[in-house]
This record gives sequence, C-alpha cells and structure tokens, in this order.
Amino acid sequence: MDSDRRLFTTKSIVFVVLCGVLAYLAFAFLPFLAGPGPTMTGVAVQPTTQAPAPSTPTASTDTGAPVPAGPAASPPQRLVYPAADIDVVVHPLEPTGEDQATQTIVPPPTMDGYWLSPYGAPGAGSVNTTYIAGHSWTDRDAPFNRLSTKAAAGDRLTVATATGEVAYLVDSVTTYVKSGLKDSPIWQVAPNRLVLISCYTGDAWGTNVVVVASPEDPTLSLSK
Repeated sequence: MDSDRRLFTTKSIVFVVLCGVLAYLAFAFLPFLAGPGPTMTGVAVQPTTQAPAPSTPTASTDTGAPVPAGPAASPPQRLVYPAADIDVVVHPLEPTGEDQATQTIVPPPTMDGYWLSPYGAPGAGSVNTTYIAGHSWTDRDAPFNRLSTKAAAGDRLTVATATGEVAYLVDSVTTYVKSGLKDSPIWQVAPNRLVLISCYTGDAWGTNVVVVASPEDPTLSLSK
C-alpha cells in the first residue's frame, strides 16, 4: 500500500476494507464519539482508556439528522434495502490493536454487512452517524455490489435492531476518490444519520460509493 494511503494524523485514522482480491475501500474516521447507545472504547492516535472528545465538527441542530421517535438506539442487526437488492445480517466491527497499528481494518470476507461499532447506533437517542460497510466485487456477487448501479435518492431502506426497526430514506448517492474520502462531510457528527460505504464497482481500486440516508419517521424533530 502506498504511503499516502497510510496517512495517520492526530485527527484521522485511515482504514481499509477489502472489496475482493484486487480492490479495497479506504476511508478515514474522525475521533470516535462516546455517549449513550453502544458503549465502546474508541480508537485514538495515542492509546487511551476512553474515547477522546470529538474535535471539529461537533453535533448541532445544523449537522444532526432528525431524531426518530421510534425504538431506542441499539446496534444494527439486519439491513434491508430492496432497491439495491440488499438483505444482509449486520455484525459489529471494532478496530483491534493491530488495526490501530496498521491503520487498517478488514472485515471478514462474507456476504454480510459490518457496523463500525465505535460510532452511532440507529434509533432514538443516537449520538452519531451509523456507518455500515459491505463488500463489493467486480468478478462475482457481493452484498453491496448494487449500491453502485441501483441506489438512488428517495429509496427506502430499513435497519432492524434488538429494540425495533428504523426506516430511512436515501438523501444522496455519491462517489468519492478514495484518497479524498477522509475529508468528505460523511464524517461529520450527525446523530441518526445512516451511511453505507463500499467500493464503486466501476472503479473498485480508486473510487468509493457512499449512500447517505435520514430517518423516515414523520414525527421528527432536529437533534440537539
């Protein structure tokens, strides 16, 4: 891996998700936000006993997605996105000490989705964005392949948790050059937002596809 893809700064960690034999997904994480929901120790540049407080950006009424009035925030267990032919079990994925040392994270090569557990969980009381990553492959079927060709704004998808189900509507489908994804707005702290990330099948080596969605619940109010 080129050195510019292994950049490690005090504000971001570059992670890698394998998307098949010859492709990978690279993306950068802002410091993990601790709070209600799943209690996890975040990854920091210097090892700490708890997740560091976020720097910028911080959550506000300007950056927070609407708060769903439905089930309490809880780890995602299943993602169903009919328009993109996605119906997958979702497993938690937390960086290990080795991941921190190499600044990479590699989910198991399965047909499932993987929730980045140090961040937000879906549901009322969410404290950050919920990120779910999945594999895409150019030579065979993979769970997130059709994000590249079928996902569109306005699509409806659901995330099931132990406390219930949260429905979302897609706000945007965007492709990013992998080297620039770490600087994209998807890493802003935005409670209740859902972000799906995978490789873009048209350019699996160099491009990511990112789907951003907000809760569908009609009784929404802005997160504070």
